[in-house]
Amino acid sequence: MSSQDLPPSHPIPGVASRAIQPRFGELVQDCRKLVMNNLAEHLTDLFAQVDDTLFEGAEKAENNKVQTLFFDAMRDVRRMRPQIERSYHQRIAQNFADFLEGKLKGKAPQAEPNSDSLSLIQNEEYEESLQVTNMVSKVKARSTRTLFALEQRLALLNNGQKLGEDSNPFGPQALANAFREALAPHPLPLRIKVILYMLFERNVMQGLDTLYEMLNQRLINAGILPNLKFTAQRAPSSAPSPQSPPQEAETAPHAAQPPAAHANTQQRATAGSSPTANRPSVNQVGAPQIQVPADLSAPPPQDPGQLLGGLAALLSERRERDLDAPLPGGARSIASFAPRTASSTYSAGELLEALTRLQQQSASTLSQRLQGPQPVEELKVSLHQQLEAHSNLPGQQKLADQEADVIDLVGMLFDFILDDDNLPDACKTALSHLHTPYLKVALQDKALFTQHHHPARKLLNAMAQAGVLYGSEGDERGLLAKIQWVVERVIHGFSGDLLLFNSLLEEFDEFVATLKHKVELRERRAVEAAKGRDKLLGARQMAVDVINKVLAERQLPSVIHNFLELTWADVLVFVLLRHGERSNEWQRASEVAEQLAWSGTPLDDEGRARLQGLRVGLLDELRKGLELLGGYHEDGIRRLLQDIVACQHAVQAQQPQVAAQIKSQLRESPLGAMLGEDAALAEPVKKDEQRLSPRAQALIKELQQLEFGTWFEFVQGDSIQVLKLSWFSPTTHNYMFVDHSGQRVAVKPIRQLACEMEQGLVRILAPERSAPLVDRALNAIYRVLQRFTGRANEVGQGA
Repeated sequence: MSSQDLPPSHPIPGVASRAIQPRFGELVQDCRKLVMNNLAEHLTDLFAQVDDTLFEGAEKAENNKVQTLFFDAMRDVRRMRPQIERSYHQRIAQNFADFLEGKLKGKAPQAEPNSDSLSLIQNEEYEESLQVTNMVSKVKARSTRTLFALEQRLALLNNGQKLGEDSNPFGPQALANAFREALAPHPLPLRIKVILYMLFERNVMQGLDTLYEMLNQRLINAGILPNLKFTAQRAPSSAPSPQSPPQEAETAPHAAQPPAAHANTQQRATAGSSPTANRPSVNQVGAPQIQVPADLSAPPPQDPGQLLGGLAALLSERRERDLDAPLPGGARSIASFAPRTASSTYSAGELLEALTRLQQQSASTLSQRLQGPQPVEELKVSLHQQLEAHSNLPGQQKLADQEADVIDLVGMLFDFILDDDNLPDACKTALSHLHTPYLKVALQDKALFTQHHHPARKLLNAMAQAGVLYGSEGDERGLLAKIQWVVERVIHGFSGDLLLFNSLLEEFDEFVATLKHKVELRERRAVEAAKGRDKLLGARQMAVDVINKVLAERQLPSVIHNFLELTWADVLVFVLLRHGERSNEWQRASEVAEQLAWSGTPLDDEGRARLQGLRVGLLDELRKGLELLGGYHEDGIRRLLQDIVACQHAVQAQQPQVAAQIKSQLRESPLGAMLGEDAALAEPVKKDEQRLSPRAQALIKELQQLEFGTWFEFVQGDSIQVLKLSWFSPTTHNYMFVDHSGQRVAVKPIRQLACEMEQGLVRILAPERSAPLVDRALNAIYRVLQRFTGRANEVGQGA
């Protein structure tokens, strides 16, 4: 045993008097060996998985730069591994040595930092701190019982000096901090460090449950508090005397309050008139700084910490004005359910136990309840009933203001979901059932409100955004079923571990990526088809212009008139598409139209002679045109040409009645079949429709500046249809719209679209529709609370 493993022969008051007693020296060294061997084995497993994990990340990289980052990291981590492992083991050994010498202490209270010091906290440092905090919280939540027992037994070895929550040398905080310190000297990108933290949690932190069981058993075998039992205590008891060893007590003072919730109860955002009310409150390094904005009448703050602080302040004002008044969304504050005479508050443990019971009840009947929404008011009533039913002081307890704020804020978030016009009703209904588990998340981790990358927040945003983009009443693509599956997994599986949200988010994102690919492919096909039809429409319009020109001011027999308007116009389109506007073929086909129209009018002697000379060539051109169209057999072409010749003779013989009696059976236009409903778009605009109001003309200019992907809302009677602008033609100015599935739904000329917008039948949806759900909700709630507290009037804001 080294000299540092034993206390000095002459104890130094205040330090060595708390050192490990010599009679326990061999026992603690056995524990040290057990821990060091266990951690070494699991750390080896971690590094054995690094290459595969980074290679997998490289395969999924979004671009070459990121892929190179992963490949470089594989080489760097292999090079750094010996130093990281050595540094980690040295840090653990030093913690243990400090414990043996009585030097290991709990963290001193953090001084409240000013705004200047807060600005120095780097984003990467915060992200690493968040990784450590999350993995430590999960271990504490899973291993509350075994950690409590281990701390009590170590305190007995430590001359009765109770360890602080994070001063256990074998505790999750010490082990996680040691890994962070081992990584600190190495310049690895944050993205790679996050992967290493993930592997550390999977290989080391998740194995601590077993390690703590082994340590407790080793101490029990040595006679250290063998009869110690764990019982959660509802009210914290006073701390034991520093000099008296812990008894084999039946209570765990910290067990009633989960670590994350315990930390958060120290963090309050309160509205006050004094300047100090606006100072941040900090509960740990890198945690979100909750701060009340200087001006609660201003628009919602961009800083998430100030936004949450402002929401808490506005909620406090709302309660002070009228506790029973409804909150945004219509539900009452949870604080209004408690008796006005209540003086005692529920503990965080009691609140979480009540929510767990509600979650279990919800899980047992979820399949039936998913068909209808989860009302916010109903959940608050159920929560209050649960708290009262299991209260030691029924009728005398209430929720602390901070817990009431969180419950009300989460309630308003889910009321916003149920009222969100962007979401299909079926998606709203499914998401509303996440209220209970998300309330548990928020009570244990306020980062749900302040961190955009919080896994639970990202999952909720992802499902809502998928509902907005791809949801529909029919939901033929299975999105609703996938959302319901995720909801069921959360309700059945969430017990405090945020890893569940990460895994569900990854699977849901994969599903949405596949769905997005299918929708984009369908939309791309619709656009290509639209481009083809638009080309046809453009050619048809040119052909119609030629026909209208030759028909102008001429009264022709129906045979020739209909042939030109219905048949030869199609011939002109096909000639134009095949040979182009400047080709000889197009010029000749246009001349044939003019000659045929001319031949159907009464001519003088010179004209009739000219017609006689042109007839053979004209009929030959007409035959070629009909053959180009297809669909006409030889006999049909011959009869049609004979009818045209007979009509010409009757007209020139001054026998209009005979000409009018000649009827010919024309086949349906093949071009019309190709264009389908778009054929009507080629019809000329009527004269009374050519005059547009100044407002419609301004709307046309606005529409010409729009980008693809802009969403529109169409009013159709009592229903509203939301469609996306997928493409518009620069030549015909027709706008094509698709639905959420990428299926073409409508094509509208720009003039018609502008007129419908002027009439209020069509409107462009605001870009905020694509903002993440939680962001939209918190900002909307802030604005409504400003209105409710009379502050919106000061700045002219609405809800």
